[in-house]
Amino acid sequence: MDKGEDGRAWSTRDRYEANLNSWIEPRWGKEELTAIKAPLVEEWLRKLHQKPRKGKGPQSLAVERELKPLAPASKAKIRNLMSVLFNHAIRWDFTDRNPISGPNKGAGVRQSSKRVSIPDILEVSEMRAIVAKLQLRERVLLFLAMVTGLRRGELTGIQWGDIDFANLLIDVRRSVVDQVVGRCKTEASQKPVPIDEFTAQDLLAWYRVTPYREPGDWVFASNSHRAGKKRGKQPLWLQSIMRYHIEPVIRELGINKRVSWHTFRRTYTTLLQANREDVKVVQELLRHGSVKVTMDVYAQAQMPAKRKAQQKVVEMVRLEARERTLSVGT
Repeated sequence: MDKGEDGRAWSTRDRYEANLNSWIEPRWGKEELTAIKAPLVEEWLRKLHQKPRKGKGPQSLAVERELKPLAPASKAKIRNLMSVLFNHAIRWDFTDRNPISGPNKGAGVRQSSKRVSIPDILEVSEMRAIVAKLQLRERVLLFLAMVTGLRRGELTGIQWGDIDFANLLIDVRRSVVDQVVGRCKTEASQKPVPIDEFTAQDLLAWYRVTPYREPGDWVFASNSHRAGKKRGKQPLWLQSIMRYHIEPVIRELGINKRVSWHTFRRTYTTLLQANREDVKVVQELLRHGSVKVTMDVYAQAQMPAKRKAQQKVVEMVRLEARERTLSVGT
């Protein structure tokens, strides 16, 4: 049942549906519930490979033969979704067992979610070099990602009315995934995010040149002629911005790292931790829904502490901020 805003976020529901249609239903859709056993599911998960891209001809077949095994994290998500399905079946009295979770710990389907490789983190010098080569729109967008840790959908979903320039805050009110506007990933994700004065100045510089500047307009609205009647009424596709504007700069600079929008969130986290910021401040700056990554405590980090921690990252990346700090000190 789709409960919309009362249920899970749209992006989560969309991912569930994709896993159901691509993996679970083709293999298990016609099986009797009693025929689904933990060892069988484990064996099936071990053999899963990435899906081939749509295409025809010998080249497509060659690519299919070279497909890599599905990542452990992806297999773990499929395994967990199957467990959720069985729990729902138990609720509706379709079955009285969940072979995926098992009757006790270790008895169900065992599937590691260990990463295949360690995600790449950018150096401060690399971040500066990338930003320096971008045009105004992409520069503002990318720097905002670098010094706030906003997720891609949250960046996409910012409207001018969400920005409080007087108090240097952004209200994170929505997330846009594949042009579908929905709520944020968790309740914690909706906490205000501090911005520094230089980022605010960059946003104002973009505000002066964009034709879409009403409170309800997207900060990064699509202005392409190909958008037709939707021109200005929908936000940019950030994956396209990455592919056509940012990745070429990264290649030109000779940065041999796998960079996605989430790379900037990981890098932001790494810099905060390197600065030895309070773990609660880091958790709240990242707006984690769970404190497992930081600490399971209920203390509230105050805005001055969060702003101070963020300002250190700003000064690392923005030379003018550092120079101003030094001039004030002298």
